[in-house]
Amino acid sequence: MADPIEHRVHVPDGAPVAEALARTTDLAVVAHPDDLELVAPGIIGACRDDPARWFTGVVCTDGAGSVPPADGGPAGPAALAERRAAEQRAAADLGRYAAVALLGHGSATVAQPGARGVVVDEVAELLARTRPGLVLTHDLADRHTTHLGTALAVVDAIRRLPTADRPTRLVGCEGWRSADWLGAADLVRLDVTGHEDLAGDLLACFGSQLGPKAYEPAAAGRRRANATFDDPRAPDATTEVVLAMDLTPLVVDDGLDPADLLTGAIDRFASEAVDRLRALARPEAPR
Repeated sequence: MADPIEHRVHVPDGAPVAEALARTTDLAVVAHPDDLELVAPGIIGACRDDPARWFTGVVCTDGAGSVPPADGGPAGPAALAERRAAEQRAAADLGRYAAVALLGHGSATVAQPGARGVVVDEVAELLARTRPGLVLTHDLADRHTTHLGTALAVVDAIRRLPTADRPTRLVGCEGWRSADWLGAADLVRLDVTGHEDLAGDLLACFGSQLGPKAYEPAAAGRRRANATFDDPRAPDATTEVVLAMDLTPLVVDDGLDPADLLTGAIDRFASEAVDRLRALARPEAPR
């Protein structure tokens, strides 16, 4: 049986766990250690700068199945899980999070529908104790199975709450697929401008990951590209942006299937792209 949630929560400033969770305004629920820092650097920075806002992160898996470290550190699953948890706590300290909850499940628990119930239970408990206005998770078009399982667990957990206790906004952030294909009705832009250095410093906490995978320059490059390639005819209004899918309809309509939400976004993209092409391909009318 898993430890109570309190035993898996790290509070950087040493406040009691109940107090730390209750002060949360912005919450991210992700699959792996370092996913928080990849999906939410702008939100983390905004909360760190604003005394009225507090960021809490929830990490569902222990990350033991990731690519082994390239720096000669311990590479066995248990040792890697312990190291990744320590790295996540260090990032929380640096970002001055309200709290970070390390649920410590294996990826299979999150990815398999029949095993995911325990994750849903824990995320629902944390949502009830934090009651954030904004919740971030993974994009429903992500290619990573554990990311998708996490996003579905978040939706199920939110739907266990009374309507009045639910977040007002839910977004799914890009990860193992860019979200730049989304149309305006489905796209959320999370500004990182002014927090670029913090974003790099947060990812630098994860030395076990930065050897085998160059996440830090790749993530910064994607955020910069999102800012620059937003509008071909206007000067850049931002320096770095994380793109996300608006999942809020899943919060307000329990009957909406997440697959149908994704299908709707894909259909709108296809219609927009095809209509634009056809309009330009039509021959001019004879004079």
